[in-house]
Amino acid sequence: MERHTTHLVWDWNGTLFHDIDAVLGATNAAFAVIGLEPITLERYRELYCVPVPLFYERRMGRMPTDAEWLVMDEAFHRHYSEYRTRCALADGVDGLLAEWLAGGGSQSILSMFGHDELIPLVRGFGIESHFLRVDGRKGAWRGGKSADMVRHLAALESVEPGRTVVIGDAVDDAVAARHAGARAVLYTGGSHSRGSLEAAGAGVPIVDSLAEAVEAAASLAA
Repeated sequence: MERHTTHLVWDWNGTLFHDIDAVLGATNAAFAVIGLEPITLERYRELYCVPVPLFYERRMGRMPTDAEWLVMDEAFHRHYSEYRTRCALADGVDGLLAEWLAGGGSQSILSMFGHDELIPLVRGFGIESHFLRVDGRKGAWRGGKSADMVRHLAALESVEPGRTVVIGDAVDDAVAARHAGARAVLYTGGSHSRGSLEAAGAGVPIVDSLAEAVEAAASLAA
């Protein structure tokens, strides 16, 4: 078996956790409370961006008012909490995580999902032991994960940013990786279309499966 010294930082929502159907359903529920028609998954992936109010602006043609934002945000989170219970890990995740460890690599999770909700989810899927560290968002979300990525890697004393590859489903994952001195691989199975992910630049591989993501990560850090 090929040996790895690379560290992988996995994103959770839309990457390890295949929750895009729950996200789309909750998003359309949020649109419905202000009278907007639902959108398809393809359209969602074309429009989605962070921070979320900019995504809503793309959909509405204007920024939501403060009142609209409050009711949409509440509706999204209420419906997402219901819909996510039907979601599972992405195909093949258990095997990929175990194989990476068996090959000598290490891995962790950094997510902007709330930390206190993330930990029991990861634990419930029986995969917590595969990771050196699992970090979710603590406090209010600031619209990006660059500062959190720096703190996450700093907390992993044996991990070098230059030997680290971030695997996620959003351009922000590549931005955060670059900010922390790491590399990134982006996955089309989550929130962004391939065309949207290409905004990350030519040096960021874009793949259609997590198995391809792991292969690309190993090549990047070789």
